[in-house]
Amino acid sequence: MYQENFDKTIEHLKSEISSLRTGRATPAIVEDLPVEAYGTKQPLKSLASISVADAKTINVQPWDKSVLQSIETSVRNSDLGLNPVNDGVLIRLILPDLTTDRRSELIKVLHNKLEQARIAIRKIREEARDEIAKAEKDKSISEDEKYTYQESVDKIVKEYNDKIKIIGDEKEVEITTV
Repeated sequence: MYQENFDKTIEHLKSEISSLRTGRATPAIVEDLPVEAYGTKQPLKSLASISVADAKTINVQPWDKSVLQSIETSVRNSDLGLNPVNDGVLIRLILPDLTTDRRSELIKVLHNKLEQARIAIRKIREEARDEIAKAEKDKSISEDEKYTYQESVDKIVKEYNDKIKIIGDEKEVEITTV
């Protein structure tokens, strides 16, 4: 029953680290960038079509030309280190090569996100253990069943921690590959 929560944690981790920039262009880098448009902040993906032109270029084409300037300003003011080129129809984002310092910063951010995922997994494990202990206290399961259930929860937690490690290792290789 907690399997779904574990899966959600892994999916959240994957979406979080997809925005970490590697050597290749991907829409995930900018799609959630907040843009001031129509009197409110909105994610870029709700205002424009985002496509990858080549390995180093992202094209952002707004559906309404009146927000071009707002998108350009948001990209320029973000911490992505991108210099937008506005040609009046679309905005081109040319990704500069990653420096060694930037790669090490990205790896630190990655490790932080991995640790957050591990904390979330541990929290779900504690909820499961509390529920198992409560069931034993209510006499709905025996003491032997309690230990069996706890072992199975621990086994699942180990599997998910291994998944987190694999995901992290793959992303780290992606970041460090020049």
